[in-house]
Amino acid sequence: MGAPAELTSTAVCDVMARFRDALRSHQELINRLNVYPVPDGDTGTNMMLTVEAVVEELDGLAEGATMAEVCKAVAHGSLMGARGNSGVILSQLLRGVADRFAAADAVGGSDVAAALVEAAALAHKAVVKPVEGTILTVAHAAGEGAEAGCADGAGLCQVVESAHRAAKLALEATPTMLPVLAQAGVVDAGGTGYLLMLDALLSVIDGRALPTPPPIESVPFPPAPTTPFGDGVDAAHGEPTGLRYEVMYFLYAPDDTIDDFKEVWAGVGDSIVVVGGDGTWNCHIHTDDIGAAIEAALDCGRPRNIRITDLAEQIEEERWVREHSGDVPSSARLGPVPTTDVVAVVTGEGIGRIFRSLGVHQLVPGGQSMNPSTAEILAVVDRLDSDQVVILPNNKNIHPVAEKVDELTTKSVRVVPTESIVEGFAALLAYDPASGAQRNADAMAASASRVVAGEVTRAVRDANTDAGSVKQGDWIGLRRDGVVSIADSQSGAAIGLLDRLVQAHELVTVIEGEESSPPETRRITEWLKDERPEVAVEVHHGGQPLYPYLFGVE
Repeated sequence: MGAPAELTSTAVCDVMARFRDALRSHQELINRLNVYPVPDGDTGTNMMLTVEAVVEELDGLAEGATMAEVCKAVAHGSLMGARGNSGVILSQLLRGVADRFAAADAVGGSDVAAALVEAAALAHKAVVKPVEGTILTVAHAAGEGAEAGCADGAGLCQVVESAHRAAKLALEATPTMLPVLAQAGVVDAGGTGYLLMLDALLSVIDGRALPTPPPIESVPFPPAPTTPFGDGVDAAHGEPTGLRYEVMYFLYAPDDTIDDFKEVWAGVGDSIVVVGGDGTWNCHIHTDDIGAAIEAALDCGRPRNIRITDLAEQIEEERWVREHSGDVPSSARLGPVPTTDVVAVVTGEGIGRIFRSLGVHQLVPGGQSMNPSTAEILAVVDRLDSDQVVILPNNKNIHPVAEKVDELTTKSVRVVPTESIVEGFAALLAYDPASGAQRNADAMAASASRVVAGEVTRAVRDANTDAGSVKQGDWIGLRRDGVVSIADSQSGAAIGLLDRLVQAHELVTVIEGEESSPPETRRITEWLKDERPEVAVEVHHGGQPLYPYLFGVE
């Protein structure tokens, strides 16, 4: 049976489902292609989540939905579900394809060619400062390849094959267009994801298998930069950038106000992408002025679902994960397999050693801004020999992700809701390898609850807090309910924090991070000796980024 001459609405739904599946299988590969420093999260994850939102929208349609209904769902689902810079651009590409397909009951080779050309043009227009060597280049080449196929009088399958060949050649050439890609030895991540859409088309048209990713171990991380954050490069656009925050939101505003809105944004930041239409827009920018980026929306409409990411925190934690990803798995187990094993999420080489010394056999790299996925935690759980597992997320953002693991494995998995590294340490004091997962989880949660946690970090923006006014660059001491101390030194913030935390307690555990120093640690321990002489003090080197000091008070 030959390949079909046209795509029906049902086939379009199938293409999106296969595109999602292809992105899922290639997610980690595409993430590894991110040029470091990462500008806006993981490209593979963002693209996959964007297409997953499309598939969910399509699943809500009635059986036998028309092409117009399917295309409306594709456009709306991708717009509302777009994540990160790459997801927003992909949503515009999908919108361009959907707009062209919507007017027909079925689409042939010439329709596909016109759709790919229109999609590339729309995406190019959505990016305020487009450059060559990105997903835009690959999408443009796909459109040209499809048009060339049409010119030769080819049918649907041949047109898509021609688009695929051209896009693949363009992707392979991206390092010649962007020096940052050549330096890292990788092709563009977004373009890699877009090529999978053409693979999904071919899979539906003639039944060929979707491509399988190479073993993830064979794909090296791009090298870490030798310069600080402010001298990095925006991988999505190939531009130098020192901008600190990613701001995203939906903007409900008349279409005729968007050009003026984009002009205002052009003076506020870069990496600007604005996509949508009919009064609903998905807006993305990198900026140092969060207030101005949001106020621009208020001048023309209503912003909703505002999301702000501190890119410097993301980069610091990403750097640690990448540098230590090969060190995280523990050595081979010595001794018998326990009834219950423990998996802990950690950031910091020294912290990992402490967790292993307390009985944890498998560690997952991650933390505040580098949250591991459910799939990553699941993979570690499935490697264990034990049939029962307790997970220590050690961060409130990771807790709900860890909770999903039990549904996806045949093992019995329980999650102890630890929100900090020191709570994880305390939980392990009650760990009994010979007991079941539920009994361990109950005992470990009770042990963790007896610890008062605190941390010292540097403020990344001005703010008013219960402890007073905070200026960017100040050192601040934090406990669960917020900021309790502000100082111009690490030790000053730590002492102010400990003065509030340490009351009728017996032990203070100090975990030193990357930015700690012996003089600062000595000032902290000397203060405890003088002001809280009845308290024992233990100091460990954790090596965690962003937080020079973590404290556990018991």
